[in-house]
Formats: sequence, C-alpha cells, structure tokens
Amino acid sequence: MNYLIVHGGGPTSVINASLYGVVKRLLKEKDTKHVYGAIGGIKAIYDEKYIDFSSISKFEIESLLITPGTALGSSRYPLEEDDYEEISAKLNKQHIDVVFLNGGNGTMNTCGELAKHCKKYSIRVIGIPKTMDNDIAETDHSPGFGSAANYIVNTVSEICMDVKSLPIHVCIVETMGRNAGWLAASSSLSKTEFCDGPDLIYTPEFSFDENEFLEEINKLNKKKKGIVVVVSEGLVDKNGNPIMPPIFESGRSIYYGDVSAHLSQIIINKLKIKARNEKPGLAGRASILYRSQSDLNEAIEVGKKAADAAISGENAVMVGIQRESIENYNISYPLIPVDKVMLYERKMPKDFLNEKGNWVSEKYIKWAKPIVDFKEIPYISYNEN
Repeated sequence: MNYLIVHGGGPTSVINASLYGVVKRLLKEKDTKHVYGAIGGIKAIYDEKYIDFSSISKFEIESLLITPGTALGSSRYPLEEDDYEEISAKLNKQHIDVVFLNGGNGTMNTCGELAKHCKKYSIRVIGIPKTMDNDIAETDHSPGFGSAANYIVNTVSEICMDVKSLPIHVCIVETMGRNAGWLAASSSLSKTEFCDGPDLIYTPEFSFDENEFLEEINKLNKKKKGIVVVVSEGLVDKNGNPIMPPIFESGRSIYYGDVSAHLSQIIINKLKIKARNEKPGLAGRASILYRSQSDLNEAIEVGKKAADAAISGENAVMVGIQRESIENYNISYPLIPVDKVMLYERKMPKDFLNEKGNWVSEKYIKWAKPIVDFKEIPYISYNEN
C-alpha cells in the first residue's frame, strides 16, 4: 500500500503531531510500501513533489513532535472541478492507494470532492481535522485549538497584569478565529484567583454594536482605570457585515481588517480615553511554548485513528473528537462521513455566552478548561483598594 499525506491551510502547533501519529502507525504495517508527504500542499501532487517517510531517519520522525508550523509545508491552492479530475488521475498514475488530507473546513471540502473523483480509481481519501479556529462541524473540538487557546489565555493574563500595574489605558486584544469566537472566548480562563482577566469579550456570534461598546467602556472607566477587552477578528454588525472590511479576499481566504486598532481609535476619538491595541496573530497559531499537553496527545491520536481507518478500508471519512459530556471529559474518536463536514462552519452556541454577548457563560468555561490545559499562575499583585 502507498499512502500520501497532504497538509492544507494554516499550520498549528500540533499539526506535525498528527503527521507523526499517521506516519508511525502506517510504518508498522507489513503491507505498507511507501508513506509519502506532499511538499507544499495539494499542488505538490501535480509535480509528485513528495518526501518518503519510509526512508528518513527515526530522529527526523521523532523531531516532528517539537517542530512548529508544518514540516511538509501547506497551501491554500484553490481547486476547480477539472482540477479534481486531474489530481485523481495523477494519484492513480503514481500508484497512491490512500490520501490523507489534514486541515480545516476548506480542506475537508477538498477531501469530500476528491473522494468523489477518486472513487473510480479505487483510491480512498481520509480527513484529519486541524484548525485553531475550532469551527469544524460534527466534532467537539479540533487539534490546534487547545494550544492556540492556551497561548491566548497566558498572553491575556500577562497583559492584564501589565495594565493593572500601570492603569492608564484601555487595551484591546484581538484574536484570530475567522467567523467563530471560540479563541476569543478562551481568554476568559485567564480570570482566576490571581488575575482579574479581561473586562469584556466580544465574538462574532453576537452582532457588534459600537454605541453599546462605547457605553460599556465608559461605565468601566468610571469604576476603574486600566481596562482589557478581547475581541475576535471576525466581529460583525447587525447586518452581518464585518465591522472592518477585509483588506484582502481570495476564495475562502480572508485577511481581516485590523479590528483592535479600529476599536482603540474610536475609544480615543469618541471617549477621549487613552487606548492601545495588541494583536498576537501568528505567534499564537504556531507557539510550542504554550502548547497544550492534551492537544498534543489528541493530535497524535487523531493521526493514529486516521491511519487505522485507512488500514481497515474506510473511505470519505474524517476522524472526529467527541466527549461524553461537559462535566465528564472522556473522549472518543468517531469516524464522521466527510460530506457532513464539508464547509459547514461551527460557531459557538449562544448558551456559551452571556445575554449581552460581551462575556462567556459558566458552561463555556467548563467546556474549555480540559481542552486548553491552562495552569493557573500564582501572581503576586497589590490591590489599590
């Protein structure tokens, strides 16, 4: 059997852990001839630009667990109908038996479409979930989210302590997350016995009202000095339009406008209060320093389960992660038909947020804690009062 692994979309701090899980499992099988990795995403199939994991050292394979980004490279190469036919024909010519596509919503759509075209060649396609945005349907959470969230929690925690130490401005922290607020909401976990956490959190699940936002800031400013607000990059107004027009769009790839800079500027202009913005961006996506241990373990396991699915003859499925309940963190790895996942965007349920949409509910915190794996830091802090 010849296997091919392809990465799609933005990297995470654990995408190489899933790669590790797939490769290690497949190399143990007697029927395995080659385990290839596509260098630079799906476009590599055109040129057969592959690395053969069957012939590299054990050291290099083990090093995947400590490598940020994606060791294979990735892409957002858009595919048309004719491309799928050409790719499936090339895979057949290259004697590939199973293709693994590791990525988010867009990649799972590619997974489903490719599976349809590969069927006539008896080539099977397996999806491996990956996204820091946590917006893949039919799964409790996705590898990559827990680590990115842990980075946000730790970063916001430190920003809160900085602002408390010199309480002279409003600080707007912007997170990634596309059209879902899972990542911004995770900042709520920085509110502990030792840290006040952010004062407000805004996500795309509620429409953003500028006047209400300014009113909240003004009220807080009368009570305290030094305010921290966390916002998602995908905030929308009451009409569902981004509050800042995207600066670049190409297919599903959207580069959002600078939401945090915009909001800090309107605070300065309309409230005459000093404000600044912070935007961790790619630092949070790729960070291994704050990688969640449970995220790492689950990413490896998802890779292994994908390999198991391929070995047992499965096709057109994605490995999911499901938990028993919010109170009980026992998880399983079901195989989900990929057509249930293709481009369906999973946003936060409304009961994970408060009624105003400017903070999370206790239900979200219970859901997030075991995934994020944040360790409370015993800060020593003075109290002005």
